[in-house]
Amino acid sequence: MTATLDQARSLREEDAFDVARVDAYLKQHIEGLHGVPAVAQFPGGASNLTYLLTYPNRELVLRRPPAGAKAKSAHDMLREAQVMAALKPHYPYVPAILAACDDTTVIGQHFYVMERLRGSILRRDLPAELGLDTEGVRKLCLGFVDRLVELHRVDTSNPELQHIGKGDGYIARQVSGWSDRWRQALTEDTDPCEDVAAWLSEKQPALDNASCIIHNDYRFDNVVLDPLQPLRIIGVLDWEMATIGDPLMDLGGSLAYWVQADDDATFQSFRRQPSNAPGMLTRREAVDYYGSRTGRSVDNFDFYEVFGLFRLMVIIQQIYRRFVLGQTTNPQFAGFGHAARYMGERCRRIIARSAL
Repeated sequence: MTATLDQARSLREEDAFDVARVDAYLKQHIEGLHGVPAVAQFPGGASNLTYLLTYPNRELVLRRPPAGAKAKSAHDMLREAQVMAALKPHYPYVPAILAACDDTTVIGQHFYVMERLRGSILRRDLPAELGLDTEGVRKLCLGFVDRLVELHRVDTSNPELQHIGKGDGYIARQVSGWSDRWRQALTEDTDPCEDVAAWLSEKQPALDNASCIIHNDYRFDNVVLDPLQPLRIIGVLDWEMATIGDPLMDLGGSLAYWVQADDDATFQSFRRQPSNAPGMLTRREAVDYYGSRTGRSVDNFDFYEVFGLFRLMVIIQQIYRRFVLGQTTNPQFAGFGHAARYMGERCRRIIARSAL
């Protein structure tokens, strides 16, 4: 079923780097590499950039930040590599880290290289080649939530994991931090959404539900499926924002990307994963299933849903600001200003019907 394997594409000129320098560095740090790697780029890359390095005898994946200005705590490749290396023994879906480069003379930025997991990654639509009927899609979706539940059960008392995050007080830090990032990312055509930020500040729970390892960007396009057994998840990618924090904040962040079949046409146009496919859980069903698997109360989930959308709005706006400032020329970012405004309106709809 190789047709469903995630495929890298031609390198975008603006995202190129000095292959010879990277090759020389990797041969000093990874044994057994031969020849010169062919370089291709995986699709996506709205934030950090991901490349396939194909040597005659091995495939590697390189992760690096985009060019241009960055948020203070974003795009920290060395931290992401450290988190992945620490978590790997406790959560087997993390790819193995092979090298982490703190020498900016190589490509001008920090980067890391990990093993390549050969598998399927679900993007906008469900490939027919997977052969999943409605029941199969439902099982796939339940397994997707189960992997998040398993991550939230990792024992954070392990000494090697305690450096990942601060833990208690996570919700308050997030509301304050993302509100600040939002204000710093505003452009002239932005809806300021101060009412949404004020609602989050007022309605935030006084205490975190728990302190556990959270992924903070858990979506289908960050999950790798076994191409021969598509109901089996073999990897979870993109650990840049992983930390120790509140699990319901993690679930809310994940569901911000969850466009279901009955959502409006504008939200459908933003869909990046096949969450609308027949058999997929609705957002409410996913929340209820998570609650049943963890025993956590999910009755009043509005705050977490709004915060997830607000955080996504900030991320979109940060990327749009880079586009406005000419720090990226990727044409897909031209419409991100409109997308950010829509997310603000979506937050307002939930707030209007909320009983909080």
